[in-house]
Amino acid sequence: MALATFGSTSANSNTLFLTLPTPPPCFIHNHRTNFMFSSSRLSYGHTHTLYYSHQRSSVPTIVCSASNKPSTSPQISSTARIRSEVLSPFRAVRMFFYTAFVASASLGTLIAISQLIGALSNPSRASEVSEILKGLGIDIGAVSLFGFLYYRDNKAKNAQEARLSREEILSNLKLRVSEKRIIPVNSLRGIARLVICAGPASFITESFKRSEPFTENLLDRGVLVVPLVTDGNSPALEFEETEETDEAKQLATRRKRLWQLAPVITSEWSEWLDEQKKMAGVSSDSPVYLSLRLDGRVRGSGVGYPPWNAFVAQLPPVKGIWTGLLDGMDGRV
Repeated sequence: MALATFGSTSANSNTLFLTLPTPPPCFIHNHRTNFMFSSSRLSYGHTHTLYYSHQRSSVPTIVCSASNKPSTSPQISSTARIRSEVLSPFRAVRMFFYTAFVASASLGTLIAISQLIGALSNPSRASEVSEILKGLGIDIGAVSLFGFLYYRDNKAKNAQEARLSREEILSNLKLRVSEKRIIPVNSLRGIARLVICAGPASFITESFKRSEPFTENLLDRGVLVVPLVTDGNSPALEFEETEETDEAKQLATRRKRLWQLAPVITSEWSEWLDEQKKMAGVSSDSPVYLSLRLDGRVRGSGVGYPPWNAFVAQLPPVKGIWTGLLDGMDGRV
């Protein structure tokens, strides 16, 4: 019985050839039939293509190829663009008028330049040169001013869309609540204010210890911590369940609740975090924290340990008559 053979081309093309034995005659209804099909799939920026062909008097061959071409999918989703327009409804109108003013001033500049050339070449029109230069200066100033305003608004729009896109990616990341329950981050929108602690295991352990005096107040303000370990080690989170007093047991239970969340598929979390650090100009190996508002948007971030005392002082409780009223008052984004 013939065996399958494999072959490969150069490393750049990443092509794999698989030669299969000729199928039994009972499966070939027409020896004159030639057929070929291919399928293609795009995943994580790599294109994988599968070709299968069979011809008379030849053995079937499967050719698998992969290319390292980047994905052409847009980085900013349509949802992020719509949210950006909702948050800044007059930006598009301003940018339209800026464009119109730049076009009008540019046309005026061209006309003024042509008039200036004509005046300079004709001695009888020498008296018009000063007036033409004044109009030319106004046109150039208008082009510069409205061009700068357009550039500033466009830069702000791109930054806002990039931030909203990153927040959308964050909302789809998964969290483990218990052994049998995994939820996306957006499931906690309106319920909890997440604080993401990202760093080596020693950083997570120290953040855990520093949060102990503020456990009750943090939980009253809906704070839940997501520890993201970046060095592959396990942090030492001790909840002291052996205490005999009811108060100590209750504190241990609330400590577990504060630190019960765990990121799922840490590679996706790390990729999102690296993008955040890159946009903020922070070193990729720096331990950081990020705090989210109740609406899921990033409220603040920083390098080092989370300021638990500042969270207690700044965040309103999520219980009582203020529930819901101050959901969007978690601070500036």
